[in-house]
Amino acid sequence: MRIASMLAVGGLVLTAAACGDAPEENNNAGGGEKYNACMVTDVGGIDDKSFNTSAWAGLEAAKAENSNIETKYTASKAEADYEVNLTQYVNQDCDFILAVGGLMGTATEKIAKANPDQQFGIVDAKVESTNVYPMQFDTAQAGFLAGYLAAGMTKTNAVGTYGGLPIPPVTIFMDGYADGVAYYNQAKGKNVRVLGWDKATQKGSFTNDFVKQDEGKKVSDALVAQGADIIMPVAGGAGLGTTGAAKASGGKYNTIWVDVDGCKSTPDCPAIISTVVKNIPDAVKEAVLKAANGEKLEADPGFLGTLANNGVSLAPYNEFDSKVPAELKAEIDKLKADISAGTVKVESAAQPK
Repeated sequence: MRIASMLAVGGLVLTAAACGDAPEENNNAGGGEKYNACMVTDVGGIDDKSFNTSAWAGLEAAKAENSNIETKYTASKAEADYEVNLTQYVNQDCDFILAVGGLMGTATEKIAKANPDQQFGIVDAKVESTNVYPMQFDTAQAGFLAGYLAAGMTKTNAVGTYGGLPIPPVTIFMDGYADGVAYYNQAKGKNVRVLGWDKATQKGSFTNDFVKQDEGKKVSDALVAQGADIIMPVAGGAGLGTTGAAKASGGKYNTIWVDVDGCKSTPDCPAIISTVVKNIPDAVKEAVLKAANGEKLEADPGFLGTLANNGVSLAPYNEFDSKVPAELKAEIDKLKADISAGTVKVESAAQPK
């Protein structure tokens, strides 16, 4: 089974994370030479409550486990910063340089080829350089579960989704979601509509932005007007415009979040049924710990997160736990097992070759 690509979605830029700024370093008392792990965010910034935040959590977890690891990051303000920021860390003799997000693929490949002895890692992309360790995630699989969940929970027989940009790391979520709804319809003899995305034509609703919450709200308002009562934004921080409005709606409609459990990463838990999770923290943590231990990171195949290896998952139902019927929960658990075993195939044009 071909598997996935991943998300280049941004979010809220933390003002403290200015270009070149680094969080306080650990003055831990471990022996041995320090191993410097350095991270460059994409334009979404360190506080996107999504994949940049997750990647940084992975670096910090590695540092917590190995006291010889030091970590720092630079937040990119624009795409033009990617090459500059990566080069800056090469010049600073960082041992491991992590690029975050599919939008950084081209810049990372260029700088990696120019510095073949430097170890790089990248989240949500795979490039043609043997010194870049890719960490990718088949979110179509977990998105499939989210679509089935949404179809089982809707009261209007219409659910929605929208993206930040029509790029593979985004549309892979939407493909899985649409297929999960279709699977539910087939199994139950229902006709739940998916608004905002047509998998067959690869056309749908997009904010063309990963930061502006008003753009996310505008798109989801249109989906709600068409009848959707559950919406999955795949637009980084822009999606917070949807979760915030859903919470304010008093239950008129609800949402499914992506990347990091929305009940842990956003203030909008009362309106978030579940989250399509990418386990970026563990993937990054393991890569850095291995590299710091002198182990070779194999660029091919790299890391691919699936339901089977817990690289992707459907988060707990949190405040909706008592509202999701036991029968629906059991069906989703079985579907997860069937996808993991390969008896139910999940396919998306956005899955990596």
